[in-house]
Amino acid sequence: MLRWLLIPLAILVAVDAVTVYYAALEAADLAYDRSLLASTRALSERVSIVDGKVVADVPYVALDSFETDTLGRIYYKVTGIHGEVVSGYDDLPPLPKDVKRSSAYPALVYFYNASYRDEPVRIAALYQPVYDDTIRGIALIQVGESLEARRDLSRKILFDTLWREATLVLAVAVLVWFAVRFVLRPLMRLRQDVEARKPTDLSDFDPDLVHKEMRPLVAAMNGYMGRLQTLIAGQRRFIADASHQLRTPLTVLKTQAELALRENDPKAMREVVESIARTTDSTVHLANRLLSLARAEHGAAEGKLQPVSLTELGRQVGLELAVQAVKNDIDLSFEGPREVTVRGHALLLHEMLANLVDNAIRYTPAGGKVVLRVFRVDVPMLEVEDSGPGIPAAERERVFAPFYRATSAQAVNAGGSGLGLTIVRDIAAMHCATVELLDGAQGAGLKVRVLFPA
Repeated sequence: MLRWLLIPLAILVAVDAVTVYYAALEAADLAYDRSLLASTRALSERVSIVDGKVVADVPYVALDSFETDTLGRIYYKVTGIHGEVVSGYDDLPPLPKDVKRSSAYPALVYFYNASYRDEPVRIAALYQPVYDDTIRGIALIQVGESLEARRDLSRKILFDTLWREATLVLAVAVLVWFAVRFVLRPLMRLRQDVEARKPTDLSDFDPDLVHKEMRPLVAAMNGYMGRLQTLIAGQRRFIADASHQLRTPLTVLKTQAELALRENDPKAMREVVESIARTTDSTVHLANRLLSLARAEHGAAEGKLQPVSLTELGRQVGLELAVQAVKNDIDLSFEGPREVTVRGHALLLHEMLANLVDNAIRYTPAGGKVVLRVFRVDVPMLEVEDSGPGIPAAERERVFAPFYRATSAQAVNAGGSGLGLTIVRDIAAMHCATVELLDGAQGAGLKVRVLFPA
């Protein structure tokens, strides 16, 4: 942060120093030119015509002051009407033809730079009218000044400017350092709070710890902590449900295995082994349902939504469960007159449909029917209808709760897990779909309808 603040500031200060330096030089040149013009005018006042000739009445003291000045060397030259040198230094550089008259003064004065006696000089050339009763004309008065004083002044201006700007940058750096430390102090306290947290502490951070500009960050962190709490709570709930639901069948399996080890009668042992097989099937079914529930609860990690063909999915699930339907003497049919596509997770939609059809087969008596339909009326829909005992209207909302089983379902199949419709509801919610429990054909059985968004 200090670099981002100080580096641009240093660049701006450098640009400002250059502009200040050149502005000061321009002001200094203007002041020196004005002084040079004053000397030229003072000399022009002593130029006159005597006996038809231009003369310059310059006393010795004035000549001495012109020849050398405390600030630099001064040179002058007076040229008469006809171009003759009246007084001063004959070899002083003449006025170039391309020099324009200075517009800063109400006089015929020209300023130009030249080299004289191997050093640079600044010369002011003033045209001065001279006349008497016999002659009239214009004399040229030139006064030159060496640039030593100006150079000394420019160096002084440069060093003074750089010193002030450097002092300013240093002062700003110190102030910015203290300001940044002060501004970041609440953020450092927040960092210490984060580092001091225990892994199990997912409570919100106090937004008052930081300045208001940082509070959206704290709010985002708290939102993330909330989502993390939901995820961990789901994992804990799954572990608790799995341990609770699997403990009983595993205990039964262990008891049945110990009973089989003690049994000597082959017929009785076969009955025990058959009981172990049924318990194992029920346990495997329960474990599969628990894993499906966990996958549904964390389905956001399955990836992006993709186009999924409900028609093809229905055919696939029907073929997969056809053997189970034939084994239970169930007439399983599929109705999909046209292609119906939705956006979703193919694996989770397969899990949802498989749960619906599996439930229908398990709770439909032998000789019954199960129909799987995929169609579209305004919105994509799928239905699984069976001729089983159905679910009473008073219990249709409660059967979506984990491990709750309707009384009619318990009478038909005592070994269910009570997770099938919970999985269906969770997967449907992930796809913004709704699940309806309706009466089957002629008021018998159960029809489960899933409506997807248009």
